[in-house]
Amino acid sequence: MTAPTPTPPPPYGYVSPIPVRRAHLGDALASEWTKIRSVRSTMWTLGTMVLLMVVVGLGVAAIAAAEGGGVGAESALTLGFFGTLPASICVITLGVLTISSEYGTGMIRTTLTACPSRSRVLTAKAIVFFLLVFTITLVVTFAVGTAQVAMVDAAQPTGAEWARATVGVAAFLAVLGLLSMAVGALVRHSAGAITAMIGVLLLPLVASMFMLTPALQDLQKVLVTYAVPSQLIALYQSEPLFTDSGPAGWETLFVLTGITAAVLGGAYALLNSRDV
Repeated sequence: MTAPTPTPPPPYGYVSPIPVRRAHLGDALASEWTKIRSVRSTMWTLGTMVLLMVVVGLGVAAIAAAEGGGVGAESALTLGFFGTLPASICVITLGVLTISSEYGTGMIRTTLTACPSRSRVLTAKAIVFFLLVFTITLVVTFAVGTAQVAMVDAAQPTGAEWARATVGVAAFLAVLGLLSMAVGALVRHSAGAITAMIGVLLLPLVASMFMLTPALQDLQKVLVTYAVPSQLIALYQSEPLFTDSGPAGWETLFVLTGITAAVLGGAYALLNSRDV
């Protein structure tokens, strides 16, 4: 019996035993998940977000219960707005830091060297960030909402109200965070992008307070109706809150999603066209 003929060595030298394959989106997702869960900013911002939603939400519910209800014909779930609004600042901060911190430290060069497809990097960041914020917010809003309904003597919420106060609010905050991430990719500076997003959050309402002349009433109505806090509280309602024709319920989420898609599209375009 003849011995098997040995395989000749390759003409170009050493061959790694590790199988070589093309990188794909799953690899980018794993990389971004490792990044976002291993930095302290994620723990601090999301921890503060949860703390605000629980403490403020239950505190307002306790005050309403002590006053004998105080929510009128609405269900107690609408009280969740008081904790969700300050929590949105934490989501904005984390959304910006998800990408702008890499520009500040220079880590973005390493990221794009490992994954030259810039669109894939931004897509992976967006998916990981959205799922993380959505999941945590969904759990917290459901837990806080359950406690508020038990504490406050008010109308029992319907299934549609539960969906908007949990799934709707979680999606709203996650999309708002994606908008912040897109602004961070455009500005590429943490402080500047966070300042810009805080302005988007608060400036329309602040500016509307000083529009007292009749000539500015139409603009004032638009600013009040489409300001982010107004859109967030309108998400809890089935009818427009401030005007007869403004968005309410799920419509507010659709409006924010459209704006975020446009800004995120600009972030994709600039990320692929300019130097790091």
